[in-house]
Amino acid sequence: MESFVVEQVRGYRPLRLDLRRPPGPGPVPLVVWIHGGGWREGSRTHLPDPIAAARFHERILARGYAVADIEYRLSREAVYPAQLDDVKAALRWLRGNAAHLGLAPDRFAAWGESAGGHLAALAGLTAKPGGSDAVQAVVDWYGPADFLGDDERWAATAANNGDGPGDAADEWLFGGPRAERRVEAAEASPVHHVHPDAPPFLCVHGTVDRVVPSSQSELLAAALRAVGGVRSIWYRVPATFSTVCPTWRP
Repeated sequence: MESFVVEQVRGYRPLRLDLRRPPGPGPVPLVVWIHGGGWREGSRTHLPDPIAAARFHERILARGYAVADIEYRLSREAVYPAQLDDVKAALRWLRGNAAHLGLAPDRFAAWGESAGGHLAALAGLTAKPGGSDAVQAVVDWYGPADFLGDDERWAATAANNGDGPGDAADEWLFGGPRAERRVEAAEASPVHHVHPDAPPFLCVHGTVDRVVPSSQSELLAAALRAVGGVRSIWYRVPATFSTVCPTWRP
């Protein structure tokens, strides 16, 4: 594993990434892993326990993919769109250094969980096709897709997170209540960026998720299919599915 400083935003900590490559000659395709944590916590250096126990990195490397674990400014460091800006900066850096790193610049995928899934979806939908920050595939594990609409749903989400008044994760992300940040909430909603030239999407979501409802992934997958020409798969993980599935395959 190699670590690199990707971005030095003036006034903030340096942003880094850790790159793991499979053995053998390149160039190899790349998975860009984006951590979750409600945009306010989490780290590129720590996988959630179930994902780490499933040997996430080892399985992807064994299939010939490199993995870059990236980081971004958290919501108490900077409000949205800083997080997406940092993801795109990492993609540009990786593509710009692809030849040196042995990466295939036309075979990048963004993969994230929860808040990271949300950012992976936005990265896939807001980049210009063929641009320096574009990706060729997105894997969105239980990420939010639409911050507008059902206020009761988001209130329940905050309660399930143990958030008190004014402490909801999305309020930290937008710098205030969604009712007062409707423009920002719409801009941060992947469903508002769906277009026919989007890359293929795989949306994976547990049916009994009490933090991010599975309807969010269903909504995004349906919106992608509705524009036509976008390959979109919504995979439901049933309640009976083991948290760490020994047959899981990336």
